[in-house]
Amino acid sequence: LLHALQLKCGNCGEVPDKWQYVTLMENVPLKGGRGSASMVQKCKLCARENSIDILRDTLTPYNAGDNETFKTMVQFECRGLEPVDFQPQAGFAAEGAETGTPFPEVNLLEKDWTDYDEKANESVGIYEVTHRFIKC
Repeated sequence: LLHALQLKCGNCGEVPDKWQYVTLMENVPLKGGRGSASMVQKCKLCARENSIDILRDTLTPYNAGDNETFKTMVQFECRGLEPVDFQPQAGFAAEGAETGTPFPEVNLLEKDWTDYDEKANESVGIYEVTHRFIKC
């Protein structure tokens, strides 16, 4: 799963124009042997080293029954960074609610996705993807 995030430095408030890619596949050691994180970034404005870690055990699917509600799908441990925007991209998968038909490569970059479920003989889709961040 790949998360494209815009991240704000908690020290100086800088929000770079570039999207930052955070994935479970990355594991970067922190300075001073303080563990590791999914991404470590040095702020270009204040030079502070910040990190963000995807908490693997918090990954939760969004099901048809969750439709039109917000649901926590992933949590991050943020050290000096704050996510301010999210851009869904590749790395999502779906399954037909009644047929179990797998759709292994769902791209939500356009905030909508459609396909055809052969078993159900009907169109399926995900529409108007929205998000929000909640600080713990």
